[in-house]
Amino acid sequence: MSKKILVLVSEHGYWSEELIGPISQFDAQGYEVDFATPTGKRAHALPPSLDPDYIDPPLGRSVTSEENARLGREFDASRRLDQPLDLSTWLPERPYTSDTGYLPKLEQFHRDLDKIDADISGYDALLIVGGSGPIVDLANNERVHSLILSFLRSGKVVAAECYGVACLAFARDWSDRKSIIWGKNVTGHCKEYDYKDGTGFLGTDFVMGPPPYPLEYILRDATGPDGAYHGNFGKPTSVVVDYPFVTGRSTPDSYLTGQKIVEVLESGLTRYGW
Repeated sequence: MSKKILVLVSEHGYWSEELIGPISQFDAQGYEVDFATPTGKRAHALPPSLDPDYIDPPLGRSVTSEENARLGREFDASRRLDQPLDLSTWLPERPYTSDTGYLPKLEQFHRDLDKIDADISGYDALLIVGGSGPIVDLANNERVHSLILSFLRSGKVVAAECYGVACLAFARDWSDRKSIIWGKNVTGHCKEYDYKDGTGFLGTDFVMGPPPYPLEYILRDATGPDGAYHGNFGKPTSVVVDYPFVTGRSTPDSYLTGQKIVEVLESGLTRYGW
């Protein structure tokens, strides 16, 4: 029976290869793929990720091949991202404690969350795509956290790439506030790869210096003393599987991330890269 993957993409720009890499692996397996965005708007690739002449500042070289640039432009121009699921209408929002009728609203919130568990029953995995966009509308999005927790409760695979891994660090059950990756092994965008300037986001004129947070430090803290962050700086690729999580460091790891998700689903892979 074919697998079904839910792919979560930022509305403020995804890095092209970090989408087409895993999708190519899913398509090759004949998997069904649904896309979702925070408010149902169509996602678009970050322009530098479609430009093979763009020089990545930390690396001092292009990170986009001519082939991946072509594939990225074709995917971005296709209709596959035209009608994403809308998290803002699908998942409930936790009420403020200051809201009138807070208790009944909170009870309804939890009833609505229970429905999400049923909604995702047909999916086998969740993938959160990277790029600078997730910093803006995915990392600290409580609906995203609720979706991740629902996948975990259902025993499903949760995967993330690059800055999308921040969502895993911040996804927490409100009863203990402990990160879901506490005690786990993960990878993600390492400090050496962070920009010093020019971090940009689609849909805004806002361009800043470094990213607003160093993801590596967050992941080191979130995994705790019994887990670990693996930056693998200087190594060509960095993908870590610590079931049920699959994490990819950055752009060069995208195809391998998709491959390992497939191996988890098809072959029962539970550990890789650490």
